[in-house]
Amino acid sequence: MAVDLSPIDENLLAEIANMHGMPKGAFNVRKDGELVERHSSAYIDIETKTDNPGIDIRIAPGTKGETVYIPVIVTKSGLKDVVYNTFYVGDDCDVTIIAGCGIHNDSHDASEHDGIHSFYIGKNARIRYVEKHYGEGEGSGERILNPTTNVYMEEGSSCEMEMVQLRGVTSTERDTNAELGAGAKLVLTEKLLTHGNQTAISNMKVELKGEGSSVQVISRSVAQDDSVQVFNPLVIGECACRGHVQCDAIIMGNAKVKAIPGIEAASEDAMLVHEAAIGKIAGDQIVKLMTLGLTEEEAEAEILDDFLS
Repeated sequence: MAVDLSPIDENLLAEIANMHGMPKGAFNVRKDGELVERHSSAYIDIETKTDNPGIDIRIAPGTKGETVYIPVIVTKSGLKDVVYNTFYVGDDCDVTIIAGCGIHNDSHDASEHDGIHSFYIGKNARIRYVEKHYGEGEGSGERILNPTTNVYMEEGSSCEMEMVQLRGVTSTERDTNAELGAGAKLVLTEKLLTHGNQTAISNMKVELKGEGSSVQVISRSVAQDDSVQVFNPLVIGECACRGHVQCDAIIMGNAKVKAIPGIEAASEDAMLVHEAAIGKIAGDQIVKLMTLGLTEEEAEAEILDDFLS
């Protein structure tokens, strides 16, 4: 069912999925808890779930070079939208998945979207997953996003996940869980900016279960004004494996940032490392850019954009 999109809808889709009109190939666009438009392709099938709100995305073995879009937008105040999306990625695939949620709220009532995504990644498959969260609107109502991501990786598979939240989201609590089989490789990159009185909590649990599996967790965040961030990753090595957790945060104003990177080794052959750094923008960086003609505000913005890029 095709539905005309408003300028607000189009702006949200551009922000979270870089969509300008409906894309080619497989896609599913959801607005205010309802389907806007859907299209499957020859190798990617999207079907409505029968047990929960949401969709099943089945990617045929050997599919390569395709992109599937599954963005969600919320423009209705007072709505709490919960969706369950399950991805079945066949063996030997190489695909990109573009997700994300944008909320426009001009009211005093809260708008919320909770997306529960599960990925079953077949042997030697490769996926790139990009999820962007964005909020806007003049109302005082909260814009709430609470995503849950569950990843199950079979032997030799590879997964790159980029989770981005830049401005506009009042509060978020993200839960990410992953189990890796032999030789599987996972890269989790989180980019986050909070301001005002916003709060953001990120919990991660990655279990390295198969020989030769590896994970790299990278968090880059900026906390401004009176916002609060908590980063709580845990990597568990149960065999000969490698894990690296890195958290870098810039703190500004009266913001608070707590980083609690954790590693657990249940094998003498597990090699696990964690590191965290929190600090302010260095004054000499500001001065250097100002000598090139930027104002202090422009210099600060340039540094933050580069840090989060």
